[in-house]
Amino acid sequence: GVITPSITVTSSIEGLKMFNPGIPVIPIVLIIFAILFFIQQFGTNIVGSSFGPIMVVWFLMLGVMGFSQLVIYPEIIKALNPVYAIKFLTQYPGGFILLGAVFLCTTGAEALYSDLGHCGRKNIRISWIFVKTMLLLNYFGQGAWLLTNIIPENDFNPFFTIVPGWFLFPAVLISTAAAIIASQALITGSFTLISEAVSLNFWPKIRILYPTHVKGQVYLPSINWFLWVTCSLVVLFFRESSNMEAAYGLAITITMIMTTLLLSYYLYQRSTTRRFSLLILIVFLTIEGSFLVANLHKFKYGGWFTLMLALIYFLVMLGWYFGRKIRNRHITFVNLDSYLPLIRDLSKDKSVPVTATNLVYLIKANNKDQVEAKVLYSIFQKQPKRAEVYWLLHVDRVDDPHRFEYEIEQIIPGILIRVDFHIGFKVDPRINLYFKEALEDLVESGEITLESSYNSLKKHGFPGDFKFIIIERIMIRDFKLSNWENFILTLNNIAQLISLPEIRTLKLDPTNTITEQVPIIIEQTPPKRIKRV
Repeated sequence: GVITPSITVTSSIEGLKMFNPGIPVIPIVLIIFAILFFIQQFGTNIVGSSFGPIMVVWFLMLGVMGFSQLVIYPEIIKALNPVYAIKFLTQYPGGFILLGAVFLCTTGAEALYSDLGHCGRKNIRISWIFVKTMLLLNYFGQGAWLLTNIIPENDFNPFFTIVPGWFLFPAVLISTAAAIIASQALITGSFTLISEAVSLNFWPKIRILYPTHVKGQVYLPSINWFLWVTCSLVVLFFRESSNMEAAYGLAITITMIMTTLLLSYYLYQRSTTRRFSLLILIVFLTIEGSFLVANLHKFKYGGWFTLMLALIYFLVMLGWYFGRKIRNRHITFVNLDSYLPLIRDLSKDKSVPVTATNLVYLIKANNKDQVEAKVLYSIFQKQPKRAEVYWLLHVDRVDDPHRFEYEIEQIIPGILIRVDFHIGFKVDPRINLYFKEALEDLVESGEITLESSYNSLKKHGFPGDFKFIIIERIMIRDFKLSNWENFILTLNNIAQLISLPEIRTLKLDPTNTITEQVPIIIEQTPPKRIKRV
């Protein structure tokens, strides 16, 4: 989402140098980025609606330009014979290193399937036949031109060189439009991936908006502005598309290798023939590993930027995911059975002021017979909280992306009620709204009433009030942890800086929500008791 928009837009605008070598490429690219990222907040319909027509025109142009040169020197078709590639790699010094440059010819397709969830597998499979054919024609055309013409000594771009002079300006415009479309695909794909990573607890909770009614279309303000800044910095730092090729090539190589590893692992876990998954792994890793070795020499020419960016993403995800596991490991769950009489008595105790008619706690206990000790601490010990009805809300993010249902269990009828929301990772967790809908169902079925606990309001038909309680866990650093765990918690604390508070991620009403803090103290060795003198 950073390298691809930078190199594609820059390379397309550089085509204008065919008219005027002194044209200011960088300011034009920065203006395009400013407009592109600004309109993301209004939805991607503006750019997305033109995706199909522009890409069809773009690939048709590639095919026609290539074919016009191919007919001049049809012998270029011999390049389909892999024997030439094998001889080149084995008989020519430095031929293997050139794989790094050849590899760039295999890139670009990721813009088509980076947002697979929006396009669909069938659409991509069908369109790939057309795309592949047009790309081959264009590469054959460029090769034919290079073999039949004297190559200029100065820098030149064979892509624009094979374009007829009368069509050069329209070709630059079409190229720029296609670059913007490809950038949009990567931006949208980044939004989708990060939003699902948030749902799966691999990324800090950030603000997620739905600018249109189109299913699956999301907008992440923080990610959008981060991409804008980083893309602009890449253009300002590298200045030319040729200088970005090292970072781009290494990024795509690593992406392909990760895709192969994930696919092989998936097939290994799900397939009945595990030998097939190992065969897939060996074949693709051999090819992609060769490209990786060929690209590693580009590390100092820009490949370092790719690894630096990947390291930042990795550390954020590492700290967030495993830091959460460390915190959750020290959550104490208790059985509710022994506390049910206390809850019943507190609800009826007139000597304790009413905190709210309905007191709602957000819990993490998957077992319906348990609850976190911190919840009972909040109800009984911190300051007794009396309510007519205590609600325990549990949000269960499930693997089924579109699951959207809830279930109710009255632990103490009319006093203690648990609500479990089973929500797919692609569903927006608007818990405040979903809870209201569940209450409406319960009232309609006659299972509960929502009358106010105050007699003066009850006789006038006022509904009872609700108060949500969110309990944050604060790590107290007077305990012993391993160096690795301390490192993870440090990363987690840094990731917390970009994470939204739970009240915002669950879309709760801040006017009736209280946030409490409970310390988490972990002692691996018994503390030494102070001695009286």
